[in-house]
Amino acid sequence: MTGGSRGIGKAVAAALLAEGAEVAIAARDLGRLDEASADLGAAAGRAVPALQADTGDDASVRRLVAAAQDRLGGVDILVNCAARPAGQAPPLSWPEITGEAFWSDVNVKVLGYLRCAQAAAPGMVAAGWGRIISVSGLAALSTGSVIGSIRNVAVSAMTKNLADELGPSGVNVNAVHPGLTRTEATPGVIAAQAAAAGVDPAEIERRMAGRNLTRTLIDASQVAAVIAFLASPLSVSINGESIACGGGIPGVIRY
Repeated sequence: MTGGSRGIGKAVAAALLAEGAEVAIAARDLGRLDEASADLGAAAGRAVPALQADTGDDASVRRLVAAAQDRLGGVDILVNCAARPAGQAPPLSWPEITGEAFWSDVNVKVLGYLRCAQAAAPGMVAAGWGRIISVSGLAALSTGSVIGSIRNVAVSAMTKNLADELGPSGVNVNAVHPGLTRTEATPGVIAAQAAAAGVDPAEIERRMAGRNLTRTLIDASQVAAVIAFLASPLSVSINGESIACGGGIPGVIRY
């Protein structure tokens, strides 16, 4: 579970632990990673290995997957979630985008996801079963963030290509597209936006929730429930898909 120290990644780890899976979490920040490991382990009643890694680096990813295989006895499920969070600050407009900003984002979210799949998939193929789920985002389906759209569309394209190659070996590969999602960072984001706009925080949350059809802010645990299903044997009929789980986008038909 990459990006497992906070947000959707940590919620996914909790959901998989609740289903009985053995889970290792990975992130760059060792302090935050150790805290998440302790929280998750206390709730699950068993150890949750914390593996420090940078998915933007080839060698770090190879070490990560080798360590996870050693600690868990193998890797049957890979959840890619290590990426710069979206929605916490205004996206760069096209005149503001630099090569450094673009490539640093794509290196972690797109190439980082691919690195992890390249390292973990051979073991899954050898076992004849596996699941790879990548957390992308609704920017793949709309404009408003140039880098966000490009990186998330790329994750969807990578997902389908991997599914076509790995599916015959029993490995299902899918992606999910969360939208605005409530995580531990949300109160701070709401407070900052409320202060900037001179309105009550409740009004900011109402505006955020109003962007989807449920008119509620989707919680990280609700996204995690979708991923836990995709990680299970019950999801055998779903392969190569990118599934929106942001509460429904008004006015959009996808087919």
